[in-house]
Amino acid sequence: MSIKQKILDLLFPRRCVVCDNIVGQLESAVCPACRDKIIYIKEPCCMKCGKQLKKEEREYCGDCEKKKHFYTQGTALYDYGSMADSVFRFKNTGRMEYALFYGKELFEKKGAWLRMLQPDALVPVPIHPARKRKRGYNQAELIARELSRWSKVPVNTKLIRRVKKTSPLKKQSYQERQNNLKRAFKMNQNDVKLKTIVIIDDIYTTGSTIDEMTKVLRESGINKVYFMALTIGRGI
Repeated sequence: MSIKQKILDLLFPRRCVVCDNIVGQLESAVCPACRDKIIYIKEPCCMKCGKQLKKEEREYCGDCEKKKHFYTQGTALYDYGSMADSVFRFKNTGRMEYALFYGKELFEKKGAWLRMLQPDALVPVPIHPARKRKRGYNQAELIARELSRWSKVPVNTKLIRRVKKTSPLKKQSYQERQNNLKRAFKMNQNDVKLKTIVIIDDIYTTGSTIDEMTKVLRESGINKVYFMALTIGRGI
């Protein structure tokens, strides 16, 4: 550890990404007590959305068996419950530095999946300009840029924009989410003729946001639309 880093740690103590307690001069962003608390998504997973399944004989989660999704396929890194507090701080309390940890973790755990797809670009879910002004940043874009730094897949933030300021989706039903997101996104001109993209988001719940984006993207000729989420709920 450099002298400069030691001074910075004294002035601005680094905190655990999971529990927010001071980690001191540890090189890791996660304190030893929290490392085993992180639950990673692992096989068996839903072949469509990537949710972890309880039974190996199943191919799809209950949600994906009932609903038609427009995206090609998706994957996620963490079980939402184990990282919910962390993502809340990242998203709502200005903890932008968490993106450094999240991006590296995504690359280490999901880099092989990303390489297999050979995408033309990573496309973070856009937020409405008014919300971005209030928050100061787009959390999905921070994750995408850090993942790009490791994977070398370029980030494209100009492909699609959010034109409708939707109400918070967290407590809405699936139908309410769909209605809320109608005509929420608008395509900019696809000048570079992208064919395969990976949408990046912090939380995957019902897939409504990814689906609505996918509809717009496919209308512009992008046929292969995947997603990578930081966290996801559990399947059945």
